[in-house]
Amino acid sequence: MEEMEEELKCPVCGSFYREPIILPCSHNLCQACARNILVQTPESESPQSRRASGSGVSDYDYLDLDKMSLYSEADSGYGSYGGFASAPTTPCQKSPNGVRVFPPAMPPPATHLSPALAPVPRNSCITCPQCHRSLILDDRGLRGFPKNRVLEGVIDRYQQSKAAALKCQLCEKAPKEATVMCEQCDVFYCDPCRLRCHPPRGPLAKHRLVPPAQGRVSRRLSPRKVSTCTDHELENHSMYCVQCKMPVCYQCLEEGKHSSHEVKALGAMWKLHKSQLSQALNGLSDRAKEAKEFLVQLRNMVQQIQENSVEFEACLVAQCDALIDALNRRKAQLLARVNKEHEHKLKVVRDQISHCTVKLRQTTGLMEYCLEVIKENDPSGFLQISDALIRRVHLTEDQWGKGTLTPRMTTDFDLSLDNSPLLQSIHQLDFVQMKASSPVPATPILQLEECCTHNNSATLSWKQPPLSAVAAEGYILELDDGNGGQFREVYVGKETMCTVDGLHFNSTYNARVKAFNKTGVSQYSKTLVLQTSEGCNFEPQSAPYSQLVDIKKLLAVAWFAFDPGSAHSDIIFSNDNLTVTCSSYDDRVVLGKTGFSKGVHYWEITVDRYDNHPDPAFGVARMDVMKDVMLGKDDKAWAMYVDNNRSWFMHNNSHTNRTEGGIAKGATIGVLLDLNRKTLTFFINDEQQGPIAFENMEGLFFPAVSLNRNVQVTLHTGLPVPDFYSSRASIA
Repeated sequence: MEEMEEELKCPVCGSFYREPIILPCSHNLCQACARNILVQTPESESPQSRRASGSGVSDYDYLDLDKMSLYSEADSGYGSYGGFASAPTTPCQKSPNGVRVFPPAMPPPATHLSPALAPVPRNSCITCPQCHRSLILDDRGLRGFPKNRVLEGVIDRYQQSKAAALKCQLCEKAPKEATVMCEQCDVFYCDPCRLRCHPPRGPLAKHRLVPPAQGRVSRRLSPRKVSTCTDHELENHSMYCVQCKMPVCYQCLEEGKHSSHEVKALGAMWKLHKSQLSQALNGLSDRAKEAKEFLVQLRNMVQQIQENSVEFEACLVAQCDALIDALNRRKAQLLARVNKEHEHKLKVVRDQISHCTVKLRQTTGLMEYCLEVIKENDPSGFLQISDALIRRVHLTEDQWGKGTLTPRMTTDFDLSLDNSPLLQSIHQLDFVQMKASSPVPATPILQLEECCTHNNSATLSWKQPPLSAVAAEGYILELDDGNGGQFREVYVGKETMCTVDGLHFNSTYNARVKAFNKTGVSQYSKTLVLQTSEGCNFEPQSAPYSQLVDIKKLLAVAWFAFDPGSAHSDIIFSNDNLTVTCSSYDDRVVLGKTGFSKGVHYWEITVDRYDNHPDPAFGVARMDVMKDVMLGKDDKAWAMYVDNNRSWFMHNNSHTNRTEGGIAKGATIGVLLDLNRKTLTFFINDEQQGPIAFENMEGLFFPAVSLNRNVQVTLHTGLPVPDFYSSRASIA
């Protein structure tokens, strides 16, 4: 648990958190440290003056230090800034953790109250020392921030696990080791102090004495304070606001700002977020395990490089000794080159070991912290930090992406000494790289541990044999058609890794690779068999109705986003290419990254913005569909276009099946492409819109949308087939 210690220390004081509070950016501060870094803002920037001018609408107002427009992150009302416009510039200090801290503008006034109860100077502003974002406090001051009870519990357990033997609490000078603890008095005693201060007679005879270790556990299991509402301090949290992502009390629902928001049961959301954090940790745990194995591999490489270096030097010395009279001057130069290559390889590998070790330590610390958080039984406190922890876990997992766990250096010394020239040519003697008797490269080797498939993509990796002495100028990767047909070239180049997209779902491909140089090509490698994702396939005639739930659990789903590479230039992307809008009043088309030719696939699109009743269109299209007209205007697209009242199906500019029922902001459009039945069906808000839109769908189709600047939509993928459609297919 030592790696977790940095997660438990305040970025300001560098010590373990004391009474931590949670800032809106999800970072934590000691309550006393938060008060110490408060600064005052100009009167014109105060919440009162902003409300008077009609610009303040939220609980916290934000500092616009360079008079630039502020931005909001998920309606949290949080702003980014660069420095105070009216305050004199003050150099930033650094906390013991190395985090920049903005010093207070004036020393805090002396007070006998606790940091939470002491009055906060008017127009106070607090700056997060980790992300450097700032906000102006309202009338509640620091009491407006929720307390992180979960973090307090984790710190208590960590400190208890690190503590030495328990000491007597009544020894006057050097405390002796405690031998018992009284559960009623909640005091640890050594034997002399127990006999003197806690005799076994009178009322004390009924007290229960337990061993110190058991007493420590009973202390740890004692109930903690229940988190209370920051707006209504006498009320405990009872529900969870889905929109604001925070626990609330019943008064917030009846008369507060959450009265019109969607709320859910606190216990249910607590279990859901614990489950999400546990699932995220599973992926991160796999990355940590791979990193540990990778470190072992790197350390083995150091030894192998050492051994190869010794072997290579011995061979070189033997060759030079045969020509000792003529090679003495050249021998030193050649050895120097070998040693230089040796040091270079070691330096690269050791640098990678150091880098990977640091990253692994950070990952392990985060994992241990998250595991301790999961042990907490305080739903309210847990939900206050769960979203931020889930994001951190996913971000840390992404940092262990492809290439991070790949050695940057090989262990082989690809040099060979040619001692065949005549003695009079010794002065021209030099290393000849990768010399061999064969004029063509050796057969490449597929690296099975790095070859994989994802959805309808396949990644293949290969390398030259370790003892190969002939250089390869490039490689040719070939795949068949997924049905056992002829091989075709899919990649020609110098790289030793290639990802092939756009394959058929639920298909088996054969792959092979060969090397080439100026002389010719090598033999093919061994053939590798790859299986793409099953998509959402099911066999309706073989599954009885009673087995529907089991069948649905077995279905695979496809994850994809919109494709910026094939979209019209007026399309604007955000949210990792899952959200799109347009800069033009004309309709523009954008496609999904993944194409489908087999199986059953379902995705949804939510309408984030809908102004002036436009006609967005949703459906599927070929890759070469027209991008500057409404989807369905040509014969390359099959779509449903819809306004606020009704919808139509359109293909090749033919409009059919007008259906009542339109869309508005917040509506959800579902698209179901069943390539087993060769049909395309549409849904609006979980209800089927009209009959089956199109039949006889064959070939390769890409998800597609057309829209103009009055519409913004977000794509949701990886969804199972709707229940009623699975039921209908299974009993058909």
